[in-house]
Amino acid sequence: MKGWARLIATAGGVGYLRPAPGTWGSLAALPLAWLFHVIGGFPLLLLATIAGFAKGWWATAETTRGSDDHDPSEIVIDEVVGQFIALLPLSYAAWAHGLSVTALWPGWVAGFALFRLFDILKPGPVGWADRRGDALGVMLDDVIAGVFAGLGVMLLAGLWHGVLGL
Repeated sequence: MKGWARLIATAGGVGYLRPAPGTWGSLAALPLAWLFHVIGGFPLLLLATIAGFAKGWWATAETTRGSDDHDPSEIVIDEVVGQFIALLPLSYAAWAHGLSVTALWPGWVAGFALFRLFDILKPGPVGWADRRGDALGVMLDDVIAGVFAGLGVMLLAGLWHGVLGL
């Protein structure tokens, strides 16, 4: 069981890439999110996000059981889930309006950059979740960073398309 947990927690081994395994995990999430969206639109990406959170929480708990380190750097399933969350507004917009999700590429760049920023800086509730010191906290800090990044993507899109009219 520990082997499956480690495979999930490291996102198929991506977490062993150096330097900056969290950034590698976020980068690995981009083509996965695209694939889920292309296959099943927003509903499938949302389902993958929820399933990823549940499996990630379990895998993180299993992988860190009996260890003093509750958040080893090779665990990046949390970054994958957080990055999916940051991209959900783009997936929804593309799905709801019949657009190609790749046509929204500036939002993908913004979602990636904002997610990494919030994940690294850990403002407010992101830092609170990180300080929990358990598997749920490992997952929650990236979920909250993903929500912040998704809100940032929506604000930037509103500014760009609504206020500036571009």
